[in-house]
Amino acid sequence: MSTLDHLVYAVPNLLEGVAGFAERTGVHPVAGGAHPGGTANYLVGLGEGAYLEIIGPDPDVAGARPRAFGLETLTAPVLAAWAVRPDDIDEQVRQARQAGYDPGDVQPLSRRKPDGTLLEWRLTRREDPAGVRPVPFLIDWGSTEHPSSAGLPQLSLEAFSIVHPDPAAVTASLKAVGVHADVVAGAVGLRAVLGTREGAVELV
Repeated sequence: MSTLDHLVYAVPNLLEGVAGFAERTGVHPVAGGAHPGGTANYLVGLGEGAYLEIIGPDPDVAGARPRAFGLETLTAPVLAAWAVRPDDIDEQVRQARQAGYDPGDVQPLSRRKPDGTLLEWRLTRREDPAGVRPVPFLIDWGSTEHPSSAGLPQLSLEAFSIVHPDPAAVTASLKAVGVHADVVAGAVGLRAVLGTREGAVELV
């Protein structure tokens, strides 16, 4: 089975997105670092073993227009994707394909923390032009310290759901990658409710 690893909140301007998030929640995300390809992120913990990633064009890279998570054309913040952590990523990919869903090939990725530490992991990458991805990608941190263990400021994840015009199809794909989530009918989207000192805050 797979466990929630993180939610991906994509923003067109990283520093403005982080400031807006802090204003809404009362919690200030911490800088995670920069990825190859022109993105950077800030992080907030969501309890043990999970976190929220706020990702956008790297403000230190002039003119960065990364394709990841639709950032190349994004005009407003959106809860774009989510990741789960299987017990064995290679075996879970095999099982998913056998069940009729291809999560993509497992590829290496990395980012460098502000202190210079290099974090490396493996994840599934699937060619998907959609701005919002209802089915999670898979991630394996290997021997790298998990980001949630780095003393992040914390919020609680009160609810998470997927919206899709074909809930049955999404549910089947979720089962193939070893996860369960609430799926309701509607236009494609993800919805998370965060518990904060300011009350419940919804990300979509």
